[in-house]
Amino acid sequence: MNVSTHFSETTQRSLHVDVWRGGACILMILYHFCYDLNYLKIITFDFYHNPFWLTFRTLIVSLFIGIAGISLHLATLYELRIHVFIKRLVILLGCAGLISAVSFILFHERFIFFGILHFIALASVLGLFFRRWFWFNIITGSGLLIIGINVQHSLFNHNMLQWIGLMTHKPATEDYVPLLPWFGLMLLGMALGKYCHNTGFIFKPLRLKGGQQLAWIGQHSLLVYMLHQPFLLGILWVLK
Repeated sequence: MNVSTHFSETTQRSLHVDVWRGGACILMILYHFCYDLNYLKIITFDFYHNPFWLTFRTLIVSLFIGIAGISLHLATLYELRIHVFIKRLVILLGCAGLISAVSFILFHERFIFFGILHFIALASVLGLFFRRWFWFNIITGSGLLIIGINVQHSLFNHNMLQWIGLMTHKPATEDYVPLLPWFGLMLLGMALGKYCHNTGFIFKPLRLKGGQQLAWIGQHSLLVYMLHQPFLLGILWVLK
C-alpha cells in the first residue's frame, strides 16, 4: 500500500521504516486473504459492519499512511530530486489506474475510484508543501483528523467531490481512503519522521529477529501490493 518512499536517490534507507512497512504488508495480506475467502464464499465474514474487520482495516490503512508520511519526510530531507519524484509518481498513478480498471471488472459499481494508492499519490504531492515543518504539521494534521471524522455535509456526496471525504455516508466502493481525514495522519507521519530523524533513532542498527525479511517486504511494498491479490485468489480458486 505504501509507495511514497525514497524519492531521492541519495536518501539513506532506514531499515526500521522498511520493517514497519513490511509488517503492515503482512497484516494487509492477512486481511485480504480473509476478504478473498468471503468473496469466494468459502467462509462468510461481514467486512462492512463487523467492528473487528472495520477496526482491522483502519489499523492497516493508518499504518501505511503514517509510514508514508515518515518516508516522504526522510526522502526529501536534504533535497528533492524532481525527476525521481515524478517517475515514482507516474508509476504510482499507473498502478492506481490499473486497480480502478480491474476493480471495475470485478465489482462494477463498487469499483475503487479513490483507494489507498490514489490517496498516497495525491498526499505525496500535497505533502511536499509541508515537508519543512514540525509543530505546524502536528497541529494541522490533528485538526484535519478531527474535521474529517466529525464533519459531514451533503455537498460532498456529489460524485465529483467524494474523494475529499466529509460525506454523510460511505460511498459504494471496495476501498475508500479520502483526503480527509487521512491527510491529517499523513502530516502527523511527516512530523514523526522529523522527530525520529532528529533524535537519531531512525538510522540506528536494526536488532530484530526476522527483521531483514520484513525489511525486504517493506522495500518492495508496491510490488507486494499489486501481486498479492492475484496470487491469493489464484491459489484459492485452485483449492476451492
